[in-house]
Amino acid sequence: MKLCVFDFDSTLMDGETIDFLAAELGLGEKVAEITEMAMRGELDFFESLVTRVKLLEGLEVERVDAICHALPYMPGAKETIAQLKEKGYKVVVFSGGFRNATGYAKEVLGFYADFSNILHAKNGRLTGLVGGDMMFDFSKGDMLRRLQALLGITPENTVAVGDGANDRSMFAHAGTRIAFCAKEILKKEANVIIDQKDLTKVLEYVE
Repeated sequence: MKLCVFDFDSTLMDGETIDFLAAELGLGEKVAEITEMAMRGELDFFESLVTRVKLLEGLEVERVDAICHALPYMPGAKETIAQLKEKGYKVVVFSGGFRNATGYAKEVLGFYADFSNILHAKNGRLTGLVGGDMMFDFSKGDMLRRLQALLGITPENTVAVGDGANDRSMFAHAGTRIAFCAKEILKKEANVIIDQKDLTKVLEYVE
């Protein structure tokens, strides 16, 4: 058995979910700036996530879901996942983003499981609080090691695909480390670099 783990925002999806949500409140530019700094590794991921989600307080859950269901997927995302499954890979998603987006994408793109964060809501609106599987810089690596142990999969049979600083921890436990349209901080830890927005390029580097 083999495992392929994708990041979601700016990897399977063309953009950052939180930036799309913030734009609804007229805060797109402010949040995007924090996101960018976090993905370059200039800010602690947990602190940046909590700060950005706080700015979403009051947004209607109905709008959140509508935005998350209309996100633009990266060219080749669906085809690449289908091909990987044919090759015998378990395909999962680790996202520092939100279940509203990754849960829906799972049905559309066909990967097996999503591990992401939950936007807390009350009375139909976001409270500005967040919790979940992927809150910290180390979360993706920690979850990957647990999945490998559970499924009996070695790092040599693991592919990790991501774009930002919080993907470094999963790269540490993957034999094939693909930096996809990535920040320099992640490219330094990759053994495959793809700078074209075409996920089918991933298939050239997997057996």
